Amino acid sequence: MRHIIYLITTLCCLALASCGNKASDVSPDELASRAAKLYYENLLHGKCEAYIDGFYRPDSIPESYREQLIVSAKQYVGQMKTDHQGLVSVEAVGARTDTAKHVGEAYLLLGFGDKTKEEVVVPLVLHDGCWMLR
Repeated sequence: MRHIIYLITTLCCLALASCGNKASDVSPDELASRAAKLYYENLLHGKCEAYIDGFYRPDSIPESYREQLIVSAKQYVGQMKTDHQGLVSVEAVGARTDTAKHVGEAYLLLGFGDKTKEEVVVPLVLHDGCWMLR
């Protein structure tokens, strides 16, 4: 009987210890996947400025060039509306990262209004602890 109580107590302690969800428990692959999903959700919600600001640029760019990129992103969203009745969902499928080289790829499944789905590969770069679009 003592062995059973000891076994149950040990299993309960292990179960409680595994319930912790610290930030360090999240893998780099998961972080990259979440970041890519967030950037594409900005497009989904029409936040083209936030999407453009998610790109890694080692140097600053002129404001006029940034505005051109925003217009281009808006045209892309408009084209998706014309071709597929708009982007309606973004699902993170997975990611593969190389933390030594600070690069990665996230895999997203884009859902459109006409019920089609498209899997895209999103190249990412890790900069100052943040995954950014490349």
